[in-house]
Amino acid sequence: MVLFFIALIFSSVAHSESDENSEISFEAWLADLRDEALREGISAETVRLALTDLEVVERVVALDRRQPEFTQTFWSYFDARITDWRIQRGKRMLKKHAKLLAEIEKQYGVPARYLVAFWGMETNYGNYLGKHSTIASLATLAYDPRRSTFFRKQLINALRIIDQGHVKTEDMVGSWAGAMGHLQFMPSTFLQYAADGDNDKRIDLWESLPDVFASGGHYLKSIGWRYGELWGREVRLPSDFDWQQATLKNRQTVDYWRSRGVTKADGRSLAKDKTLGSIILPQGAAGPAFLVYENFDVIMDWNRSIKYAIAVGHLADRLIELPELKGGRNADNRPLSFDAAKEMQQRLNELGFDAGTPDGIAGRKTREAVRSYQASIGLVADGFPSVSILEKLQQQQGAD
Repeated sequence: MVLFFIALIFSSVAHSESDENSEISFEAWLADLRDEALREGISAETVRLALTDLEVVERVVALDRRQPEFTQTFWSYFDARITDWRIQRGKRMLKKHAKLLAEIEKQYGVPARYLVAFWGMETNYGNYLGKHSTIASLATLAYDPRRSTFFRKQLINALRIIDQGHVKTEDMVGSWAGAMGHLQFMPSTFLQYAADGDNDKRIDLWESLPDVFASGGHYLKSIGWRYGELWGREVRLPSDFDWQQATLKNRQTVDYWRSRGVTKADGRSLAKDKTLGSIILPQGAAGPAFLVYENFDVIMDWNRSIKYAIAVGHLADRLIELPELKGGRNADNRPLSFDAAKEMQQRLNELGFDAGTPDGIAGRKTREAVRSYQASIGLVADGFPSVSILEKLQQQQGAD
């Protein structure tokens, strides 16, 4: 799901004005929203058609609380998405749409394999675009206090898309979180980056592949895609590697990592190169290691999930016959639930390692706290919030 939705998972505290939503009825809230939409210039007809007979969709709220980027381990997430079926179908799609994709690559500088990889990750190459009413989903999430401000803006933007004639209300369907079309654009992404690839004066991300690929290419180019550069690669780390250097923030040249003993996954030396990259460990020191470059950051702008970004990059590689991942299969693959992550955060805070407000989302601050805790007790300081770290905390504090 594109950019704005996953980016906001890291902010689970709603703005003060959204706290008021729980104190008013949905009907009263919806009446206020209709007034706002009219003030924003949405036509009365669109407001009437789109914002009548709406109800809170409880399933949408439930789905918002259990997103796989946070509840699955890297390997569980990866293996469920990088399947033989998806790889083989992606290869067929590359061939089937080669002419169109070549035109898009020439115009926007985004290689065809990446556009197809995003397409495969988002909707299984258009096999499943979602069946949720975009308006109903966004209204539900805008009324729910957790991220009301964000989703209220998305809802207004969805009304603008309808008002501009790109799609009818009843045809605007997608994911439970309001993402739409073959590439699952959020409404704000649609308005800013969607492109009319078939030049018919409207943008149809549900039925027109020229519009779909042009929109994906325009979006990636606009947010910084670097033509001719890789997203990253799997690497092998030396036994004496300084694990505290394995963070996205720590950018060093490939030459630097080469001098520290980092090799390609098959053990061959990295080429001499001044390109900047970071070492990341999506499942801790026991899992696979990756050296990622600036295009990885662009994929992360599309979806703020390291697991997702690696999956897109690797799928793009497999579509041109690059090898599967080699290392890290022996890592502890037990999932860390929301409740377990929250307990970990609480215990880290109690020991003086600032994991932030316990919210069950093991983000950057939690990982830094885990890294500091690991270093304090002589463990490999990879910053990975695993079940085994929670068990260590439980043992230590139980003994206290």
